[in-house]
Amino acid sequence: MNPLTVYLASGSPRRHEILINLGYHVLRLNAEIDETPYPDENATDYVQRMASMKNSAALNAWQQNKQQPPEFPLISADTTVSLNNLILGKPENINDATRMLKLLSGQQHHVHTAVCIYWQNQTFQTLQTSTVSFATLNDEQIAAYIATGEPLDKAGAYGIQGLGGMLVEHISGSFTGIMGLPVYETTQLLTQCGCTPLTRS
Repeated sequence: MNPLTVYLASGSPRRHEILINLGYHVLRLNAEIDETPYPDENATDYVQRMASMKNSAALNAWQQNKQQPPEFPLISADTTVSLNNLILGKPENINDATRMLKLLSGQQHHVHTAVCIYWQNQTFQTLQTSTVSFATLNDEQIAAYIATGEPLDKAGAYGIQGLGGMLVEHISGSFTGIMGLPVYETTQLLTQCGCTPLTRS
């Protein structure tokens, strides 16, 4: 039986891997948007707006090129880290990554991942939030982690699925949500579309 196919409006290798592991054939679409938060925008509103805007951007690009609706569900997602509702996106440089990791050191923070799926003229959306407790880090540990290069393309300047997992004492929520695509919530949306391996006839 051929695998189910979805479009993914994301360049994230982690989201791609999660969907592949669920049995999907994944086709990537570009979704270039302005990711600047609005003044005083809270983290949950921001992440949901980003996921929705990515979906709309990919959908518009598809329709302009193909002149028809997408053949498969179109998935977009966005993940952000927040500390006391301060949004910590991807660091701009090494100094920014250092700043973020110092803020997170010894603290609890939240990781919000919003998922948006467009299918057959309907849009399905969900938000998953996890709580993460960080170890207390010294300057040498922060510098050594940043030297690996891993933090520089990750929201909050760490990747829990990689070396950054050594900085995390405890999580409450979804490990895959912290990675960038919560499996349970995403497959619940895809079930509504009739597009999960467990609902295939």
